[in-house]
Amino acid sequence: MELKNDSVTLDDRQLYKKLAKIALPISIQGVVSATLGLIDNLMVGFLGESELAAVGIATQIFFIHYLLMFGFTSGTATFVAQFYGARDHSNIKKVVGFAITVAMAVGICFFIFSYFFTDSLLHIYTDSTQLIEMAKPYVKIGTVTFFFASVSIPLEMAFKATQQTRVPMVISIVVFTTNTSLNYVFIFGKFGAPAMGIAGAALGTAVARGLEMMIALAFLNRKSNVFRGHIKEFFGWEKQMVFRIAKNAAPTTINEVLWAIGQSMYVAAFARIGTTAYASYQAASSINSIFSFAAFSIGDAALILVGEKLGEGKPEETYILGKKLLKVGTIFGGIVGLLLVAAAKPMANLFNLTDTGKEYTFLILVVYGLLMWLSLFNGINITGNLRGGGDTTFAMLAESSCVWFVAVPLAFVSALVLKVPIYIAVLIVKLEDVVKSIILAKRFVSKKWVNNVIHDL
Repeated sequence: MELKNDSVTLDDRQLYKKLAKIALPISIQGVVSATLGLIDNLMVGFLGESELAAVGIATQIFFIHYLLMFGFTSGTATFVAQFYGARDHSNIKKVVGFAITVAMAVGICFFIFSYFFTDSLLHIYTDSTQLIEMAKPYVKIGTVTFFFASVSIPLEMAFKATQQTRVPMVISIVVFTTNTSLNYVFIFGKFGAPAMGIAGAALGTAVARGLEMMIALAFLNRKSNVFRGHIKEFFGWEKQMVFRIAKNAAPTTINEVLWAIGQSMYVAAFARIGTTAYASYQAASSINSIFSFAAFSIGDAALILVGEKLGEGKPEETYILGKKLLKVGTIFGGIVGLLLVAAAKPMANLFNLTDTGKEYTFLILVVYGLLMWLSLFNGINITGNLRGGGDTTFAMLAESSCVWFVAVPLAFVSALVLKVPIYIAVLIVKLEDVVKSIILAKRFVSKKWVNNVIHDL
């Protein structure tokens, strides 16, 4: 697509105001969700390093499922955002209905494998019989959340893509409060409840996720919701629409699955360095997620704004918009990264780890913080610009190839061959972001990512 962008200008003040309006609630939601994960890890961490490591291994299954759903709904979000820009509310409902149906089918598959083949799945991540036995109850209790997420995640996507970003924020705050309270009760046996340990963390999370789904359905039926409607309006998908959604969502789904499995391979590599090393990595990851969720809210906002602009039929303005979002996001990533470095020492000391474990956690956080700007540059390109413009196949190839041909081999070489400390291993793996940024920068400048996916629908 040939774009003559020199003659097109966008009001910076208006853009930043709209970006803040969309990104701020997403940021708050992300921070709340990540804080929930941190508090879960802190509570479990008080039980011991082995318990913390066991939960870290158990949650890999749910992590893969979430990113599978995130990948698929990111692909469908492109259509919802562009239909929203075109003010086509009828087709938004059909996309949402299709997303929930596919998500439910995936949830059933994950339930079957996770509940009936728990040992086999956990053996992928560790050879420790002790950790596997500790992790099994968490996995089995948590399998019910696959069904809840099949409804709540597609609805969350739709609320965001239609710029109702306050709704997921409110839901996340309620879920955070509920989950934290229940985990405290069930893990430690408060208010007459039995002390369930790791299993209590899973039960508290399961109840909170069920509540999350119910609240999302309640917001779906609000009169102010732009895709509110009778259940029949969410079905009756045309063949052409299903084909286009599948064509766009398949790469994002594959992208997130391969990325998630790649991340879990880091776990498989780092867990073999030692329990203390992996517990430190788990602790650092839970802290880093708070800061990265805040920063990556701009990536979600970029997809929404880019999709809306393309739905309005303005490809020239879309490229300029994407360029400005990259600039703002990268600077913001640098600022958030420095905040993470500043907070690394006191936050590492929150965990009930050995002195060595706390030191490792601190150093891993420093690595994450100093490279946050680069991670955000890549994230905005992939989850924002490229996906918003329907360039999902290239995004998938760029990210997946870097993870599997660069990062995963480096993780195992660092852990098993070089046998470096965990924080050095994390730094070596982050070289993947450097390679990825070069590939994505070239793609962005080419403008091949600017596409309208809803024409003739």
